[in-house]
Amino acid sequence: MNIPKILSVQALENKKLLVKFVNGVEKVYDCTQLLGIEMFQVLKNDAFFKSVRVDSGGYGVSWNDDADLSEYELWTNGVEVVMASA
Repeated sequence: MNIPKILSVQALENKKLLVKFVNGVEKVYDCTQLLGIEMFQVLKNDAFFKSVRVDSGGYGVSWNDDADLSEYELWTNGVEVVMASA
């Protein structure tokens, strides 16, 4: 499977991420499922959660050296945003 690289990421309310991929697809990824995992405990802090950034080359997103997500995880488990047509 060819997973597209990440173009941008934006922290949303309720511990969700809006991830835009290079192919134009946007997906919302719910990080609440991660909060029970020790390395993701830091995401409970709203200011820290909002500091998310795209990794070099678009291969994932990260908050620090320990808390990160791959483009595969975000692509596979994210929910595609469907734009309403006008």
